[in-house]
Amino acid sequence: MSAADSRQILVFDPLRLTGRSLLTKALFVLAGTLALALASQIAVPMYPVPVTMQTFAITMIGVLYGWRLGALTVLLWLGEAALGAPVLANGSGGLAPFAGPTAGYLASFPIVAAVAGYLAEKGWTGERYVKSFAAHLAANVLCLAIGVAYLAYLLGAEKAWLLGVAPFILGAGLKSALAAALLKGLQQFRTKDA
Repeated sequence: MSAADSRQILVFDPLRLTGRSLLTKALFVLAGTLALALASQIAVPMYPVPVTMQTFAITMIGVLYGWRLGALTVLLWLGEAALGAPVLANGSGGLAPFAGPTAGYLASFPIVAAVAGYLAEKGWTGERYVKSFAAHLAANVLCLAIGVAYLAYLLGAEKAWLLGVAPFILGAGLKSALAAALLKGLQQFRTKDA
């Protein structure tokens, strides 16, 4: 069996990153960190807490890049933030966000990208809207679960739920629906293009 035959064939690879050069993948990673930085600044006004498009971008990068490259992209973006680049929500950066109430959410982001990418590679996105929605929602719920666990350590469970989960449930559902719709459209476009 040749090396090409032993490579895993991805169910969903709309950017056709499989088999691309290291330079091409590096350029996609850099573009992904820029997309994450921009999405972090887009706030959707919702009551009582505005929701950013940060987690939308994280799950989409996981899905579009695959679990490994998606998680690596998110880790690099978090590294940029830790070094002080203003790439997080509200233009924040530095070490403070990694030590405060947002630390759990930030820690979840590479895991969330990996889970979204893994589910996509297993066929949970693209043509099947409901499965795609479920995959994105599961990734968002994972983010909330990890984030609220650390927040509960700092503030207590009830306050953590009220501040760190409840305001974001609707946004997670809406972002999951948007992601599933966009990916279904992308899959149909790529199928027509092929």
